[in-house]
Amino acid sequence: QVQLVESGGGWVPGGGSLTLSCAGQESIGAMAWYRQVPGKQREFVALISRDGNTKYQGSVRGRFTIARNEANNIVYLQMNDLQPEDTAVYYCNTPLSNSWGQGTQVTVGT
Repeated sequence: QVQLVESGGGWVPGGGSLTLSCAGQESIGAMAWYRQVPGKQREFVALISRDGNTKYQGSVRGRFTIARNEANNIVYLQMNDLQPEDTAVYYCNTPLSNSWGQGTQVTVGT
């Protein structure tokens, strides 16, 4: 089972930017970012397919960009114009996986 490690989270003021990284994917394939707020369901944020096609949850469309470094399979989530409602623990994972890592906390100031 692939061990994925998320990094790059932190605190930013509203309107700020962060870039998250996901390392540990052993082969090229679809990878997605998710986020979860305590007490709420984990939600889909963005996905990049094996061929590079992307899709986004509507609330982040135009602000977030998912990308892959094909040399090392690190997947990034570039987050711009962050808003307080983006505050969550962010996770990367392959679609359909039931195994989750530690995630990385993103906190956006009001």
